[in-house]
Amino acid sequence: MTQAATGFITPLTFQALSGNPVHTALLDANAENAMSHISLARWADMLVIAPATANVLAKLSHGLADDLLTTLYLAANCPVYVAPAMNQAMWHKPVTQDNVARLKAHGVQIIGPEAGDQACGETGFGRMSEPEQICRCLFKTASSSILQGVKILISAGPTREPLDPVRYLTNRSSGKMGYALATAAADAGAVVTLVSGPVQLPAPKQVTVINVETAAQMYDAVLEAAGHHAIYIGTAAVADYRPVPANDKIKKQDGQTILVLHKTQDILAAVSALERRPFTVGFAAETQHLEQYALNKLEQKKLDMIAANWVGQDSGGFDSNQNALQVYWANGQRHLAMTDKNQLAEQLLKLIAERFQTSTS
Repeated sequence: MTQAATGFITPLTFQALSGNPVHTALLDANAENAMSHISLARWADMLVIAPATANVLAKLSHGLADDLLTTLYLAANCPVYVAPAMNQAMWHKPVTQDNVARLKAHGVQIIGPEAGDQACGETGFGRMSEPEQICRCLFKTASSSILQGVKILISAGPTREPLDPVRYLTNRSSGKMGYALATAAADAGAVVTLVSGPVQLPAPKQVTVINVETAAQMYDAVLEAAGHHAIYIGTAAVADYRPVPANDKIKKQDGQTILVLHKTQDILAAVSALERRPFTVGFAAETQHLEQYALNKLEQKKLDMIAANWVGQDSGGFDSNQNALQVYWANGQRHLAMTDKNQLAEQLLKLIAERFQTSTS
């Protein structure tokens, strides 16, 4: 623990909860081993610094070693992971981003941070990743490379259909499920391309991101790439209809205003109909008759799989960090229970890999 950490929680508390000694001093004459930064560095299989403040990131990136933590970092030969935690403005400061880039260049793995409410009352990126997410990053093994080298195309997020120069029609999709799938696919060894509508999420690591806004732009981007990929996963909440945008701002007036909406192109059906088609996985977000609508969509669009979920309920769906899925394919189905979307993405991707390998064998 650093000196600052002991101001929040005492070393005795950590020691009592863990049943292990807690080290705080760089040179402790009373300790069994006064050179504890060396012995700890040789003992560790991994070094995880969580939370890692802006100050710690700066010191690590410049090789400063004025306490036990920073000296331990310099002495460690094992893999190093840091989980940043700080105010959103501090995280976005260019000097902090420079320090993060320098640490990455040194081989340090960065976990997070996440977006959300902060202790200071502000909202944004800077929250430390949840312990469960940190553990998932630490315990990934080579055996998870179930899609090594497979090219996967994923579409995610909402689309925006302009009404006029200042307004647009959209939906509540956050893109979290698609981004979680892209991350899980990259972790599983796949070569991932993500076509993303406008979202407030950081680009997944080791993923090629193509940013689009409208349904037409997403259609063009997906259809251009689909023939060069082995798997397509359509998680995006694409607008079913679009207005003809006005050239000038629509002014408020008495009475009702009528909008004329035109049907957009069907991305899933178009990908599935390609002569050189990828293994195609669709998504269905429903407020009623989940199984019926999902199976109809699976058949009508000639999909290989479809993952259906409820929306508009107390948990899961849009804007949530959790979700549950009912997955269907020809003569088969699987229920994936409510869980964190990152974990759900790993479960779904494993199922997709199984069905994909069966289809190509």
